[in-house]
Amino acid sequence: MVIKVFLASSSGSTAIKKKQQDVVAFLEALKVDYTPLDIACNEDNRMWMRQNVPEDKKPANGIPLPPQIFNEESYCGDYDTFFNAKEDNLVYTFLGLPPPPGSKEAEQADKDNIVENGTHAEENLDDTIVPVEDRNGDSNKEVKQATDENEEGEGDEEEKEGAAKEETADDEGETVGDEAPTEKEEEAAVEETDEVTEDTEGQAEEEEEQEEEELRQLEEQDEQGRAVVSGGGRGRRRRRRRVGRNTGGRG
Repeated sequence: MVIKVFLASSSGSTAIKKKQQDVVAFLEALKVDYTPLDIACNEDNRMWMRQNVPEDKKPANGIPLPPQIFNEESYCGDYDTFFNAKEDNLVYTFLGLPPPPGSKEAEQADKDNIVENGTHAEENLDDTIVPVEDRNGDSNKEVKQATDENEEGEGDEEEKEGAAKEETADDEGETVGDEAPTEKEEEAAVEETDEVTEDTEGQAEEEEEQEEEELRQLEEQDEQGRAVVSGGGRGRRRRRRRVGRNTGGRG
């Protein structure tokens, strides 16, 4: 696509020169490729411009003034329409060119497309409402079968869990039953220990009593032995006295 700008290089109107400069400078700033066509020095350019400007866009006298802008053979507009497009950030739309990515005009175009597509989508939905069963067809049946199978699987799992819980409860009951005799055995062992301890204490008391009895007997025997020894000494002394008396008498 070639943008054509019809200009008058030797125009005596200051206003026309300023408008031409504004258009050219803006296109260069946007880096839009364009071809300037001079109508002052080229009669063909002037005649082509006048013939291709639409009648409703021509001034009252029927002679369009530069600058006039075309995209190939398509008429874009004059300076006033170009200025309005620039103010609205729609220069690329005015020129019939796609806006570059990241430009304000491109962002606005994306928003317009989204709104337009959304409107079309809603219209399509309204026009083609299909029942769910007819739209899904066999796939709906398959989904239903899969759902039923999942429910059956869940029921089996619940039964298995219930059986597992019962087995666990039985095992716990058996465990408690096994632990109960153990406690009784411990109590019995404690009682036996107490009995053994009592027997041991009784035996110790009896042994102490026997030892005390033996000590008393030994003491009694000692006392008796001392008494015997004392009695013998006294008898000898008496006999000695008697013998002395007998001897003295004889002398």
